[in-house]
Amino acid sequence: MYYFKELREKMVEEQLVLRGIKDKRVLSAMKIIPRELFLPEKLKPVAYDDGPLPIGYGQTISQPYIVALMTELLTIKEEDKILEIGTGSGYQSAILSLLAQKVFTIEKIERLSKKAKSILNKLGCINVEEIVGDGSVGFAKEAPFDKILVTAGTPFFPLDLKNQLSPNFGTAVIPIGDRHMQTLTKIVREGDTFKKEESIPCMFVPLVGKYGWQSENGK
Repeated sequence: MYYFKELREKMVEEQLVLRGIKDKRVLSAMKIIPRELFLPEKLKPVAYDDGPLPIGYGQTISQPYIVALMTELLTIKEEDKILEIGTGSGYQSAILSLLAQKVFTIEKIERLSKKAKSILNKLGCINVEEIVGDGSVGFAKEAPFDKILVTAGTPFFPLDLKNQLSPNFGTAVIPIGDRHMQTLTKIVREGDTFKKEESIPCMFVPLVGKYGWQSENGK
């Protein structure tokens, strides 16, 4: 455990701080949450490598820097209610749980959702609610959301998610583009106006659903 703690602290300094992540709350959360717990046993030794890793079912756990950058772009407040699209391993959900009041996270693959829930429960992330379903349609019964984080690539900002984002400066971070490459995009809603700010190129697995891609192949 001490070995992983050292690697985690090194990751924060070398992969995050040196690349410009400044939000102290985000950096603190990244130091606290053990990424190795969200990985298959054989991948635990490389838990803090600078890149994404496979978690099964054609899904990945994002590069630590991307997790930190997306989280920082959200500018999370302690009282925020967040909707995460794409639970995956649950690692990003755990980071969000330390920063916000409530996190709703949607995953279409039931086995992944159950596994993530088990790990999050062990970590004491009691403010996270896991939902199995089509993330592209959001979670209307708990809307509006202060923040929406999409951890899968999509050709556009899904209509239902736009409608569920708070009109009072609600913020979404989403990878928008084609099947092979996207641009990490921050969207801020003020009333009926959506202001878009592009960040960096990125590549995520496709968001499959009603308002996303129709298949894993991105079609």
